[in-house]
Amino acid sequence: MDSNMEGMLDTYLLETDSLLDKLDEMLIADEKVGDFSTDDVNEIFRIMHTIKGSSAMMEFESISTIAHHIEDLFFVIRDKGIDFLTPAQKADLFDLMFKSEDYLRGEIEKVKSGTPLNPDIADFAATINAFLARLNGEEELSAESAGAASPASVPVSDMLSGASPALPEDPTARKFFHIFLEEGIGMENLRAYMILNAVRECGIDFRCYPADLDKNPNTAQYVIDNGFFLAFDTEEAAHNAEKIIQNQGHIRSYELIDVKREDAPSPATNAETAQDSSSSSQKPAPSVKAAAPAQPAQKSSAPIKQSLISVNLQKLDSLNDLVGEIVITESMVTSSPVLQLLPQESLDNFMKSARQLRKLTDDLQDITMSLRMVSISGVFQKMNRIVRDMKQKLGKDVRLTIIGEDTEVDKTIVDSIQDPIMHIVRNSMDHGIEESSAERVAAGKDPQGELILSAEHTSSEVVITISDDGYGMDPEKLLDKAEDKGLLTKPRSEYSRKEALQLIMLPGFSTNKAVTEFSGRGVGMDVVKKNLEAVGGSLSISSEQGAGSTFTMKIPLTLAIMDGMKVLVGDTIFTIPIANIRQSFKVDNAEIIRDENGSEMIERLDSFYPIVRLNDFYHIEGKYTDLQDGVLIWVEAADRSYCLFVDDLIGEQQVVVKPLPPYFNSFNLKDCGINGCSILGDGNICIILDVLGLYSQAIETI
Repeated sequence: MDSNMEGMLDTYLLETDSLLDKLDEMLIADEKVGDFSTDDVNEIFRIMHTIKGSSAMMEFESISTIAHHIEDLFFVIRDKGIDFLTPAQKADLFDLMFKSEDYLRGEIEKVKSGTPLNPDIADFAATINAFLARLNGEEELSAESAGAASPASVPVSDMLSGASPALPEDPTARKFFHIFLEEGIGMENLRAYMILNAVRECGIDFRCYPADLDKNPNTAQYVIDNGFFLAFDTEEAAHNAEKIIQNQGHIRSYELIDVKREDAPSPATNAETAQDSSSSSQKPAPSVKAAAPAQPAQKSSAPIKQSLISVNLQKLDSLNDLVGEIVITESMVTSSPVLQLLPQESLDNFMKSARQLRKLTDDLQDITMSLRMVSISGVFQKMNRIVRDMKQKLGKDVRLTIIGEDTEVDKTIVDSIQDPIMHIVRNSMDHGIEESSAERVAAGKDPQGELILSAEHTSSEVVITISDDGYGMDPEKLLDKAEDKGLLTKPRSEYSRKEALQLIMLPGFSTNKAVTEFSGRGVGMDVVKKNLEAVGGSLSISSEQGAGSTFTMKIPLTLAIMDGMKVLVGDTIFTIPIANIRQSFKVDNAEIIRDENGSEMIERLDSFYPIVRLNDFYHIEGKYTDLQDGVLIWVEAADRSYCLFVDDLIGEQQVVVKPLPPYFNSFNLKDCGINGCSILGDGNICIILDVLGLYSQAIETI
């Protein structure tokens, strides 16, 4: 595939994914109220029209065909009005549309993976057509019961007599279009009606024979055998209609027929029309891929689309790396020892320019970061669909409450957290929420269960919580299961409640007694934890038996550049994220207190915080051992707060976060409080501390 085709394919996939996401959101919202709005019916029609056209252009015929069938369905619904459907039909329509969305998504995934598309679409297309035929048949009964009749209609019984079709009796007609549809398309009467409607929407006056195509399914056979007629009173109307007909799908051929009457125009005019008729006769049908006339709403939205541009994520990654190198180079220049040899006046001028460069670098970094930030709403909205499907399959009454869906996160991180969130939501639905409303009522709860999915920003991270009000987790049962599987690493009595809850993230751990399509295979939560840790995140669990469980994910806003405080311990330089620092201060030995275990603590703002000596923790020979000689840095991450003892502060600096080489993964350095590294201005490597991981490891070993 050449670069042009690859670019077209990327654009097609991006646009189609976006349209299907929009479709999913509309279906979820409309199903909650039990009805489609008029705007949503029009929008679904436009979505399917777009997918049909773009898929046909890319030669993905199966996708285009299914989208075309759905477009036909919503054409009829749009024309007749959504209120003509019964509540039961609307429920069936929702199910059909969700199945259609799943089918289209499945085919799009095949396109992404290079897998051949499924050519056998007859069964699924027949399902859509059967639904449309059922709607049309029931409308027919309604029309017949109301005694509806068209003054220009020709009896269908006469038309089905088997004789070759003659021109309809229409005393004022000057031109007829005789149109034949493609063979085997199904519901020919409705296909013909869609063509009529396209002409009618352009304000062209005409009459159709048979006239009751949309109301009488018996006309389908006549259209198959004999085609259908459009009658026009003027040549101008027929000429304008031909432009519309040329752009319609499913037309095999058409013929423009001139009608000679006693009150016809002059011979010269007749000769001209005869020539027109001769040249127009039996014109080939337009391609099925031709697009229908654009809707007014699409025209009005065009200026907005022109202000947007899609950029390959790899290009943004390259830009991000380049900005990171600029930050490193700027640091190297401003910290060069050569500057100390400059005269004071020259040094002042240089530093003034350096400060301006730093400002421009900061602005460039902010813009680069903002290009990669996307709303987390796309991930959250997909959970709506999961909850909806599982509600139906499990027979549980559960509502999903979403909070903070406009929170923005780095695109790379959003892609990484979708699967973890989905897995936790499925677990909560499957065996977190009670099996029945009666069971919840007996426990004194609302009959309807609730899942709450929320996201919020802190200074340097996004906190995502998934909570349910179901059973909750029993630490004793978790310990029993872990003991049976041989997963305990210390005596059972030494496990705290929090440690017992963390057991569910061990590989192979599952409390489900039976394997279902949703859970119970012993795989999942360990993968969730690894996926989060891969992007610098963490997962914590809290649960109260009988009141539900809460899973909290903390994820950095971005993985690239951050503001850090460089500190010195002996000859080693560490960087602490500025976002985690509350305060730095000197301390007197008299302020140091010890707990019952002899561990050092300090009082700040009426609370006591443990002290972690970095030199002892990392077995580094520090410059100072006396606390009052060094500096204490009060740090905080999540719900953990403590103080780090270092020799000295070097200063604040922007650092580019570089991942550690894969070789170090086997050493679990994150558990030792190491989050990554950075390159300093002098070219040396600086370790970036993970404040939360350092706390977990250090406090346990104090």
